[in-house]
Amino acid sequence: MDAILPGKPYPRGPQWDGRGTNFSLFTENAEKVEILLFDSPEAPEPDRTITLPVKTASTWHGYIPGIGPGQHYAYRVHGPYEPAKGHRFNPAKALIDPYAKALAGDVRWDDALFGYTVGDPGADLSFDERDSSAFIPKSVVVDRSFDWEGDAHLRTPWNETVIYEAHVRGLTMLHPDLPEEIRGTFAAVGSEPVIRHLTELGITALELLPVQQHVDDLVLLERGLSNYWGYNTIGFFAPDFRYASRGSPGRQVNEFRSMVKALHKAGIEVIMDVVYNHTAEGNHLGPTLCFKGIDNASYYCLNPGDPRYYMDFSGCGGCFNMSHPRVLQFIMDSLRYWVIEMHVDGFRFDLAATLAREFYEIDRLSTFFDVICQDPVLSHVKLIAEPWDLGPGGYQVGNFPELWNEWNGMYRDTVRRFWKGDEGQLSEIGYRLTGSSDLYKYSNRNPQASVNFITCHDGFTLRDLVSYDGKHNEANGEENRDGANENFSWNCGVEGPVDDAVVNKLRFRQMKNILATLFLSQGTPMLFGGDEIGKTKQGNNNTYCQDNKLSWLQWKPDDEGRELLEFTRFLIALRKRHPVFRRKSFFQGRKLSGRGVRDIHWFKPDGKEMLVREWSHSFARSIGMLLAGDGIPDIDIHGERIVDDSFLVLLNAHWEPIEFRLPKSPTKGGWIPVLDTNIAGSGMAEHVVRESTSYKLESRSLVLLRSPAGGVR
Repeated sequence: MDAILPGKPYPRGPQWDGRGTNFSLFTENAEKVEILLFDSPEAPEPDRTITLPVKTASTWHGYIPGIGPGQHYAYRVHGPYEPAKGHRFNPAKALIDPYAKALAGDVRWDDALFGYTVGDPGADLSFDERDSSAFIPKSVVVDRSFDWEGDAHLRTPWNETVIYEAHVRGLTMLHPDLPEEIRGTFAAVGSEPVIRHLTELGITALELLPVQQHVDDLVLLERGLSNYWGYNTIGFFAPDFRYASRGSPGRQVNEFRSMVKALHKAGIEVIMDVVYNHTAEGNHLGPTLCFKGIDNASYYCLNPGDPRYYMDFSGCGGCFNMSHPRVLQFIMDSLRYWVIEMHVDGFRFDLAATLAREFYEIDRLSTFFDVICQDPVLSHVKLIAEPWDLGPGGYQVGNFPELWNEWNGMYRDTVRRFWKGDEGQLSEIGYRLTGSSDLYKYSNRNPQASVNFITCHDGFTLRDLVSYDGKHNEANGEENRDGANENFSWNCGVEGPVDDAVVNKLRFRQMKNILATLFLSQGTPMLFGGDEIGKTKQGNNNTYCQDNKLSWLQWKPDDEGRELLEFTRFLIALRKRHPVFRRKSFFQGRKLSGRGVRDIHWFKPDGKEMLVREWSHSFARSIGMLLAGDGIPDIDIHGERIVDDSFLVLLNAHWEPIEFRLPKSPTKGGWIPVLDTNIAGSGMAEHVVRESTSYKLESRSLVLLRSPAGGVR
């Protein structure tokens, strides 16, 4: 091995060129940087220590001949240890490379991981001199070449997108057709049995819970649990080694790529749930694993009045300092890496409002969003915000700029309240069914900006939502204090004792109501993985720490689950066939220029159109929505206007059945029932119901009727 050469400052991270590796690390306030070379990830101390020889514009760099793929390494960074001034350099602590493309091993919790002496009366103002080399994951140099075989981003239009949210392990651990040795891995997600389920279901995008390298919290390990969801990232370029089917160093990188390639071949995009709002190093009492020891004052958002402490908008401490140009560059480099080199199709940003906080207040047009908007790579992928955080003014649904779609928490809450039977929901449900124009129309966005969901990883499953009056999180070891309070209990409207069979039928109908509402609404639907087969988590609505059968999909559904699966497939296929359910623009609610056609009509159960004042009737729980198939403003690739069948959606959230008088069909030939959530199965035998007659809506049920564009024959 030859002596280290000057190398170059960019690109950052390890760059192998076939003869050696260039190392580059940004640290603005450091005095010296050393690279530690290890024979294996378990090595208690480095085999060799080399000082990076050159500093260029706050970036330390050097080129080491003979170093190549499979080499394990870490950094030591020298500088002042002055927590009161925001500096926490401690050269006794081995540090993960922020730009490492793979990590080997997990954090092995020990007091030596902390920059201060745990238990010292001075807390984090004390200084710990123990070497932490034996306890951190080692960064790994990888060969970044890969045969993509012509793979490219799918660019599925937003109005044709159907998202399926899942966890790598949760989706695959119990799949009976997978070899046990690959269950819970990227290889399992990219396998034929799993992809077949997704394609038969009809989804177009798989949104994976965090797959970047994360840390299991010490407090969870002490309770015999783990950070199952993975919202505790430490390696923002590194696929998590836990999801690799083989243990060779860096294996997870190409296994992730192979998964993406297989999903793309099946027409399925890959969206990553990413956590750039905080890191696994936590607050001032957290461990020194990476950024804290590299340059705490640059990387983290510190309290301007007392930089010993951190600003905390995520509830986890350690929020990135988005006002620092090199920190912003780090995040952008990470995102571009996943798009360019890993072929990811988009991102869902956890607690995305945190990224808008350049100083304290939310800035809707912060630097981060400006940079994304002009970026030639990231401006062309799918960008989804979880539009809230835990800081003041953190609930920002509807306030993100163009190019961004949002998890629509207002959609979730409104649909739940409506089907629960709460009063005063008509106006709200009208907005949510039609793409939430009240939230997105005035920011130059379209209905697809609303990512509609009723359930997700965080909360009850669909089956549990309609089955439990409250959460049951006792298994988490926090005395059921964790997790949100969810209550979907409803009045069955039956006098005296209620037969279990009646209750079960009502619960199942509510699941069908919710699924039908989701896929018949304008916007981008997101299905939580497992809801299509009636998955239960036994009432636990916060399974972030449950890496077991409580969280994993049960791939042998009962009769109810099998019927639900067929119903979900039917709904997604129906949505795909009919563009009237996935319009690219908002309804106008009035006659379209030159056509004499209104794109949407609203009806009361008596068959008369809704008046403006009637939207505020608090007691009303039933409504009809007519979508005009010739009221679609879009044109196809040949420049011709799109015409579809017209549909009438009838919703009854009342606990009693009603007779709904059907309005005239657009073709004047009557209506053909398509689905009724009170009837078993997915679709209905085709028959004609004449207009101006009544259709009986069972209590808490949804009915869909069709008026063919060519008329009823």
